[in-house]
Amino acid sequence: MLERLSEMSADSSSEGRRTLLNAVTDLFLVDDETSEIARDHYTEIAKRSIDQMESADKASYAERVAAEPKLPGAIAKRLACDDEVAVAQLVLRLSPVLTDADLASIAVTHSQAHLVAIAERATLSENVTDVLVERGDRKVLRTVSGNEGAAFSESGLDTLIRRGDGDGQITRNLAERSDSLPASQARRVLQIAAQLSTMAGPTVETEIVDGSTDQRLARKARERRLEVRLLIADLKDGKRTIDDVVELLVRDDRAFDLAQVVSSFSDIPNTQALRALLQKEASGIAVACRAMGLGSAAFRTVLEMRAGRLGIPAKQISHDLASYESLTTEMSERAMRFLKVRGKVA
Repeated sequence: MLERLSEMSADSSSEGRRTLLNAVTDLFLVDDETSEIARDHYTEIAKRSIDQMESADKASYAERVAAEPKLPGAIAKRLACDDEVAVAQLVLRLSPVLTDADLASIAVTHSQAHLVAIAERATLSENVTDVLVERGDRKVLRTVSGNEGAAFSESGLDTLIRRGDGDGQITRNLAERSDSLPASQARRVLQIAAQLSTMAGPTVETEIVDGSTDQRLARKARERRLEVRLLIADLKDGKRTIDDVVELLVRDDRAFDLAQVVSSFSDIPNTQALRALLQKEASGIAVACRAMGLGSAAFRTVLEMRAGRLGIPAKQISHDLASYESLTTEMSERAMRFLKVRGKVA
């Protein structure tokens, strides 16, 4: 079928390309056993179409395929390299087919807005964060330092601390996620946090006040992880409701911990749950929350947290909430079964 559709590519107008690309994408994504020939045909059609489409159409296509594990790497990279941030950002943030080499090369050559999108990925390797902390502006540095899934090399951490130049937000970000850093890095971050607190004086609202800083923050991190495990256990034992737990985590803007709860009850990987939670399109997290039985009021708090992080307008919250209220449990459970299968295949 894709071979025959390639003959339709004679229409080189933007509208013609958009129509053709939508048609072949529908076929390509639903085909469970795509041949190499069909994949090559799709790649060829998509490349030619993208090059002749208007920016708005490219952005719409990118939003549709950003998180698709079947998307050919060449197409993902073509979108991620687009100079228009509206086209590239969602692919940079979500695409599972972009390699570390792809991300690093884009981080070397593209805008700070591109770097922010990369810094928001669910996980980042040391090779990628090395480039981000070297080239990134203050917003990039704050974003990557607060990313629980970002790994740093020793030299990368050195660069982040040096270029952060005493930025309290960067130090707090690193201190709060010290439990996910290697021991040597966590100890260094905690020592720097203590030094900054001492220089700032007693007006700083912090627990970092003496030589026991590393033990206190490490204990706090352990207590936070334990709290999440206990919350999940209470949910499974019926001691708490899902609405109560979600509202508790949202109130403290704990997106990473909320993704863990969603992952535990949806049987999807934590990274997949976090991607669904932090992408602008709300359908993924809506399906997962409805399948868990989350009420509308609690889901609104999730939407409000996402809006604060992603810059989503208030009217979109109302629209997404209305869509959530029309989503039935049966529909959400069917969608979750599909996501679980797709995640295992990917």
